[in-house]
Amino acid sequence: MKAKNANSPSDDSAEDLPNPSAADGKKVSKRSKRKAKKRGRFRGRKFALFMLLAHILGVTSSFHALMSTRTSQGAIAWIVSLNAIPVVAVPAYWVFGRDKFQGYISLRQQLSLEFQDEATDLRDKMTPYVQQFEDRNGVFHAASTVVHAPFFNSNNAELLINGNATFESILDGIDQAEDYILIQFYIIRDDDLGRKLQQKLIDKAKAGVRVYVLYDEIGSGNIDDYTSKLKQAGVEVSAFHSTRGGGNRFQLNFRNHRKIVVVDGKTGWVGGHNVGDEYLGKDPKYPNWRDTHMKITGPSSLQLQMTFVEDWNWATDEHLSLSWNPVPAETGNASILILSTGPADRLETCSLMYQQAIHSARKRIWIASPYFVPDEGVMSALHLAALRGVDVKIIIPEEPDNQLVYYSVYAFIGELIESGVEIHRYQPGFLHQKVFLVDDRMAGVGTANFDNRSFRLNFEVTALIADDTFVSEVETMLRDDFANSRLMNQADVTNKPAWFKVLSRASYLTAPVQ
Repeated sequence: MKAKNANSPSDDSAEDLPNPSAADGKKVSKRSKRKAKKRGRFRGRKFALFMLLAHILGVTSSFHALMSTRTSQGAIAWIVSLNAIPVVAVPAYWVFGRDKFQGYISLRQQLSLEFQDEATDLRDKMTPYVQQFEDRNGVFHAASTVVHAPFFNSNNAELLINGNATFESILDGIDQAEDYILIQFYIIRDDDLGRKLQQKLIDKAKAGVRVYVLYDEIGSGNIDDYTSKLKQAGVEVSAFHSTRGGGNRFQLNFRNHRKIVVVDGKTGWVGGHNVGDEYLGKDPKYPNWRDTHMKITGPSSLQLQMTFVEDWNWATDEHLSLSWNPVPAETGNASILILSTGPADRLETCSLMYQQAIHSARKRIWIASPYFVPDEGVMSALHLAALRGVDVKIIIPEEPDNQLVYYSVYAFIGELIESGVEIHRYQPGFLHQKVFLVDDRMAGVGTANFDNRSFRLNFEVTALIADDTFVSEVETMLRDDFANSRLMNQADVTNKPAWFKVLSRASYLTAPVQ
């Protein structure tokens, strides 16, 4: 047994001695508690101040939403959410909530003043090609009034069905360019098709042809390597810069959705195709991509050119020196109006264009669109057209690439079917074309979808064509599409389970930002 050290206190005496470490520990513990309370009160004050600031911003943003939101439903929805949940709603509003693009109109007015003599000269040159119509229903006059320009005749209009026909035509046109090439797409991919276009443009630039490429930075994503190779060859390249300008800085909702090609001011292309292998049907998920484009030869190609020039000037502050001499087509006499629409317009020109087309129809209105979520005005026009006996047919994809759009359709499709509107679901693959047909008089081919994004948030372009041959070709094309589709009925809507119906209504509420 181990002996105790005589110099060390016994266990009992040790307990009686004071314990400095224990006393210090109690003092530290009290100080820690006081500090923790102070930190808690400080955090509480910070949180209260943060919430107060959030509510102040919510109220301030509510006034902005009240004065600037185009629809009453949208204004009410934003005002309620901005005041109820400002922490979430305020940043969402300033990123997604606005539908007016700032600065573009003033730039357009500035250009008009700076180049007034050139504009007058161009109007004089185009006057011989102005088309006059017997326009009892006002469809041509209304479209011309929206863009402050007439239909021009002496054009050749060529319908291009699907990707192979479209890009064979575009690449062949690029080969024939002598002075300049204007290229604008929402999406440009660095894939086989994209690199094929890239090489064509590089070859033309090295041959002394001026080449300008404009793309949407959100739609195209990061294509820096792709564009750097173009720039090294002398191609002028720019993103559209949809966040440029003080009022647009935080906006992520605006897109330049236009697809335009112009060669030498004589020939132009417009339609639904972007630059990517999927548009040739090479995407395993969508192997049968259905799309439509068109080629315009003649004076109306200058209208496409004007649309590109305005977008280019916005993106770069550079005014391009191009040819503005109208050259009539050697064959064909189609009358064409290029309708450029977007969030910078004073009126909702895209929605108004569709509404007028539907209201003017006496025999039929056929519409093909991948994204079909119309606003109230267009919806009412469709109901009225069907009720007065017009043949209203709408073709949309069976398999969508956007689930919100897919579910949203079921929130209103039953009412349209009840009014007599035929809704067809395209079966062979993904339908991406944006085409409509009014009676036997006019067809539309362009980039605008049948939804709020195209109506209010995107820069779009649509060619309106009055030409018997072209209209007949569009009719034949759409009949083939209807033959490859299934007709929906009320059971397709009513037989959906309750959860599906709830989800469709919830998805429809997101229509303003889809």
